[in-house]
Formats: sequence, structure tokens, C-alpha cells
Amino acid sequence: MGKILVTGALGQIGSELSLQLKKNYGEENIVLSDIRFRSQDTNDQGFVEISDCTNMRSLGDIVNRHSIKVIFHLASILSAAAEEKPQFAWNLNMGCLYNVLEIARENKIAVFVPSSIAAFGPDTPQNKTPQDTIQRPNTIYGISKAAGELLCDYYYKRFGVDTRGLRYPGLISYKTLPGGGTTDYAVEIFYEAVKHKKYYCYLDADTQLDMMYMPDAIKAAIELMEADPENLVHRNAFNITAMSVNPEDIASEIRKHIPDFSMEYRVDPLRQKIADSWPDSLDDSAARNEWGWKPDYDLRSMTTDMISKLSEKLQMQIPKMN
Repeated sequence: MGKILVTGALGQIGSELSLQLKKNYGEENIVLSDIRFRSQDTNDQGFVEISDCTNMRSLGDIVNRHSIKVIFHLASILSAAAEEKPQFAWNLNMGCLYNVLEIARENKIAVFVPSSIAAFGPDTPQNKTPQDTIQRPNTIYGISKAAGELLCDYYYKRFGVDTRGLRYPGLISYKTLPGGGTTDYAVEIFYEAVKHKKYYCYLDADTQLDMMYMPDAIKAAIELMEADPENLVHRNAFNITAMSVNPEDIASEIRKHIPDFSMEYRVDPLRQKIADSWPDSLDDSAARNEWGWKPDYDLRSMTTDMISKLSEKLQMQIPKMN
């Protein structure tokens, strides 16, 4: 790939993607960028840059000094947090993306940009949502993602910038804490199950949403950027998924490991409204056909791994089930 820049390297995806990129391509070829850093965030390894993506000059300087060839652009504000400050969210999400694409155009750089199921809206077909369909999101985060997909396609078609992206479902990880997303419950539920054996869920029990374990999300991003461009009919952005679940599905699977786990519902109207506007499940056949996408984890295997890793991380004993 050449030297890689990761913007938003401290975020939910960036913190884990950065580690995998270092393993795959060598620390000397990975440059991490975020608006702030602490030594424990990077273990003092590799190249670290403090940079605000809204500052094109600063970002361009990093690209030039390190001879960057690929950018994984992950800096953004997520769905629920974005609704609390929509003007800031638009300026950050779209302003940063525009700067990255302009720098990519000037320097012949490939760009990965994550999109989201939030790019769909209430008029979208809810079950097995097609790759190409009506979107019309009704949140500022979703609007910025849909606009970002169009802008990335424009830079590819108009200027030849090698842009690629994924519509991520809800992402679940034991390494990074929730960051203001509507699907954060699917991370919180595991932490609370291990720590307290009880969780208060802010979404209704039957809220069906696509989810994915973070190792699959990282794998998908890297595989897409390594894919032969001749095989890509679509670019910005591919539907991908691993499982379609609701809170009760996750709770039921957790009880196979923690039998006395209990869950109550205290619905947050804002996040419930956002979740209700998103698809129940995605059709990811385009990704499977064009670059061989296939997840490694389903709900059962993810839950087993999450509870095992969280128990170790939190230093709490969970009895082994037969």
C-alpha cells in the first residue's frame, strides 16, 4: 500500500485499525493522527501526529512529510452525539472529508472513508436493504454520511481519486468504549453484564439492527483497500453485515455464559427514533461478489469472545459453562 495515514486514530475504529495496520505493514509505514494524544494511546510506537482535520494546511503537511499513499479517514462525530450539536457535526464530518479528498486529489492518494447504516432513512426498504436503493436519512449524521458517499464518488469519477468505503452496521468491541453512537447499547450490555450482571437498555427489546464484531470491521476495511480495483463495480459505499439482532437476542446469548444476567428497558426517545429509521438488515451481496467479503463472527462466537476478553480486561471471574 505504501505509507498509510490514519485520521481519528484514537476513535472506536481507528484505535484498533491502527494496531492491525502496524502488524500487516510494519510500524514504520503507519502514521497516526488525531486532535490529541497521550503516550498510553500509542505505546510510543510508530509515527504520531497531533492534527485537526479541519485544518487543510496541517493535514497536507503531514501527508507531504511522510510521503503518504493511502489515507484511512476515520475522524468524525457519531450519530447520537451529532444530534446534540448538528452544526458542529456537519462542519466536522463534511469539512474534514473535503480536506482529505482535496489533498488526495493533489497527491494521488487512495482514500478509505467509512459510511454507515445511518446513511439510510425511514423510506429505505427495511429488510435485506439493497446495495442501491433510496436513502434519504433524517439525522445530521446520516445526512453527512450519504453526502460523503456522493462526494467520494464524485472525486473518483471526476478526478480519478481511488476512493472506497463501507456502510458499517453497529460495531461491538471489548477494547474501546462507546463513543456516542445509537448502537452503543450493544457494547455497554457486555460491560454491564460482566461487571454487574444487569443492564438498563435505552432501545426497545424488539429493535432489530445489523451488528458486527470489531475484528470483522477491521478486516473488511483492509480487504477492501487491498481489492483489485478492476473488480469493483461499487465503491462508496458497500453494504456489509455479520448479524441482525435485537437487544433480547444479545441478552439471551449472554445468559448462556452469565445465567443470572438481567435487563430492563429505559427507552431514550432520541436514540430510539434514530434506530427506528435504520434498516433491520442489509443485503451485502455486492461486497461478497466484488471483493470476497465474508465475516468471521456471528452472535454466538462474538459473545463468547467478548465475555472472555472483557473478563480478562476487567479482571473479573466468569464461571465456565458446560
